[in-house]
Amino acid sequence: MITLNRKLKKEHTETTNGVKIEPIKRISVRDKLLVKEVQEMNENLPATCSVNFEDPNVLNEFILTVAPDEGYWSGGKFKFSVFVTEDYNMAPPKVKCLTRLWHPNINLDGEICLSLLRQTSIDEHGWAPTRRLKDVVWGLNSLFTDLLNFEDPLNIEAAEMYKVNKIEFQSKVVEYIAVSKGKR
Repeated sequence: MITLNRKLKKEHTETTNGVKIEPIKRISVRDKLLVKEVQEMNENLPATCSVNFEDPNVLNEFILTVAPDEGYWSGGKFKFSVFVTEDYNMAPPKVKCLTRLWHPNINLDGEICLSLLRQTSIDEHGWAPTRRLKDVVWGLNSLFTDLLNFEDPLNIEAAEMYKVNKIEFQSKVVEYIAVSKGKR
């Protein structure tokens, strides 16, 4: 699957009519890291997650699908676009939720409130160069279970609804799941 690995192993010089030519483009640090990290991520995916690369040669862009098997969002499938910028691993990947859902930590525009996706964070859980793609996947997956945070919401309306009327909150979640299933 990981064909970029071949590019990394390719000789640094090529011969054309007996003349050695240096390659024009060098492999970036990000791409070297991604070869290993994508393999590690795929080997450690939670059972509720799947990853899809539109182009297997482009490891810095993929779609993560999270299908929670418990909790409020059980039965839904939520897609996230993940883009790994050139300054990775010094900066976190850019992540956006592509599926509209009713969630206190994901707003209706797809923005996500998750500490490890922040370059700087007031807690110790922000991005650090020691983090990996698998940490991002596990963090997004955990937004539907143990990292669910109603106290510091991005979608204030969803958090307030939960605090006032959990049954109405659950109904709204189910409504959004039903709409997203209809758009397959």
